[in-house]
Amino acid sequence: MRYVDEFRGSELITKTADEIRRLADPQRHYRFMEVCGGHTHAIYRFGLKDLLPPNIELVHGPGCPVCVLPMGRIDDGLSMAENPDVIFTAFGDMMRVPGTRGSPLEYKARGMDVRIVYSPSDALKLARANPEKHVMFFAIGFETTAPSTALTLMRAKAAKLHNFSVFCNHVTIIPAIRAILDSPDMRIDAFLGPGHVSTVIGCRPYGWIANKEGKPIVVSGFEPLDILHGIVMLLQQLNANEQKVENQYKRVVPWEGNRAALKAMAEVFELRPYFEWRGLGFISQSALRIRDSYAEWDAEQRFSVPGVRVTDPKAAQCGEVLKGVLKPAQCKLFGKECTPEHPIGALMVSSEGSCAAYYSYEFRKAAMASR
Repeated sequence: MRYVDEFRGSELITKTADEIRRLADPQRHYRFMEVCGGHTHAIYRFGLKDLLPPNIELVHGPGCPVCVLPMGRIDDGLSMAENPDVIFTAFGDMMRVPGTRGSPLEYKARGMDVRIVYSPSDALKLARANPEKHVMFFAIGFETTAPSTALTLMRAKAAKLHNFSVFCNHVTIIPAIRAILDSPDMRIDAFLGPGHVSTVIGCRPYGWIANKEGKPIVVSGFEPLDILHGIVMLLQQLNANEQKVENQYKRVVPWEGNRAALKAMAEVFELRPYFEWRGLGFISQSALRIRDSYAEWDAEQRFSVPGVRVTDPKAAQCGEVLKGVLKPAQCKLFGKECTPEHPIGALMVSSEGSCAAYYSYEFRKAAMASR
């Protein structure tokens, strides 16, 4: 198949859903975690849960980088925005993420120079166009977006552009999966591996999940047929008592990953000893920091960053939802105090957040049906 609409064709989707029902043991309850927030969004958007037998439960993982960022890091980034000589830049999905004193969008409303960019290279262009200002880019994302940040830093260094820096919040997916598997209150039978991250790191890094943890993992694409086919592949492994890494997304994901992207990341970044994740706590070597050879373009070294830990609002249960312990609607604030228009937790802000996806599709669908 070559076109997107072929991956949404009703006939193939119906056949694949029938195959899932044939493969699923009615005496067994399955818990499959989709690690990537893009999968969560697609599952809700296309109503894929309704096509599955009731004994297959899809658990939402920590694969939304905006959602796993602790509030203290948001405050650290916004502390730089308070400097009148700084232009604060970030992706659009960061703009409404709340810190303790407001979101970047609220800081903009207070008169600070906060701007949306579509790539780190856009922030670099701003630095060239505004030599009297310092442009700081709030970098966020898994390995998916880290290469573009690395290449931008390489360009800034080569051009000796001194009024540009990056506040690095890039995280890595493997330690997060490890933390989930180590959690005593978590039972997962298998994983749908993240498609976007895997375009960079490939499939090989997931080998320990199958070999040491005994959990099947299938790297999947994001169209309805991709996700359903990934579930078929997981069920086939479980029925055959196999545990291996499989690549359903071969049309996009190379087994060995993108070597040029990995090389750029290795040039610019190194692993942080520890980094705090919302809902998961501190995880060792789970995030990237800028190497000393690029210190001049590291916002954490250029500016005084408070580095204060901030706890989430007690009533918000983002951590439990991130780990898959609770479903979005089981949070006490969901759909009441916390909505996409007035988000309290980060999971309601990002389009890939499980709460925002659930609210946009499942919650509204149920509300309309009850009228």
